[in-house]
Amino acid sequence: MRIVFMGSAALAVPSLKAILHSGQDDVVGVVSQPDRPAGRKRILTPCPLKAYADEQGLNILTPEKIGDPDAVQTLEQLKPDLLVVVAYGQYIPQRVIRLATHEAINVHPSLLPKYRGSAPIQWAILNGDQETGVSIIYLAEKMDAGDILRQETYPLDGNETSGILHDKLAVVGANLLIKAIDDIRQGSVSRVIQNESEMVEVRKLTKDDGRIDWSLSADQIRNRIRAFDPWPGSFCRMPGGDLLKIWSADVEEGRGEKPGTLLDEQLLVQAGDGALRLREVQPPGKKRMPAKSFLNGFTLVKGEILD
Repeated sequence: MRIVFMGSAALAVPSLKAILHSGQDDVVGVVSQPDRPAGRKRILTPCPLKAYADEQGLNILTPEKIGDPDAVQTLEQLKPDLLVVVAYGQYIPQRVIRLATHEAINVHPSLLPKYRGSAPIQWAILNGDQETGVSIIYLAEKMDAGDILRQETYPLDGNETSGILHDKLAVVGANLLIKAIDDIRQGSVSRVIQNESEMVEVRKLTKDDGRIDWSLSADQIRNRIRAFDPWPGSFCRMPGGDLLKIWSADVEEGRGEKPGTLLDEQLLVQAGDGALRLREVQPPGKKRMPAKSFLNGFTLVKGEILD
């Protein structure tokens, strides 16, 4: 089949690789985002998917809006049989979807209809789920609401960060995508309508989500620390007012003190229920470091409060 692949974020790269390596289909075009300023010097930088597609010498399109007439006309000229969408970052209108004989399918890193919307990987960890997965769906007018072609679960052990889980699900999604494309090619697709009564929609995360609320339980805070690694990161204020990022912590017994109270001088912090032993932190202007290394240069006194 003639495939137009649409993606931007790193999640999309394994899926494009899988299609190219399968050798069964012809990727006639890659649609991605225009280069954006990045870093302190604000240098124009391609997104991960565009950078990979460029390395492979593929035909790349970067419209500001995929629904603009010029973009639609260019896509039409490619005569696609199928659009494959993975972490593209733009809403794709029906006039674009209808350009392809088999329309458009999407790789979504959750067990739909649970976690429609942004950041499904982070929300699965944040909510302490015991499993998540990947869904391959047809694109529909409503975001993430299309019929399911294939779905695969992935167990969670309670220690994953969102960065680690992202990479795992990217591979799971790539393998599942190839199976879904084979189903379409063979005319053996089994479409499953999503159960709207089970729908869970999640919002986009912000930097402020990383601010630690010590009144939450120790388990909840630890889940948030894992969910927000690498972005936006979890943080609090030390007694002197300096920011302290927290990257890893273990749950221990609490002592009933005010939430945020240091229970010893080895970074045990009272939570709303239980306590957290901070294991990896990052003070201002420094790299991530074990708590032991942090305590060699910083002194926090038992009874002080982390804001």
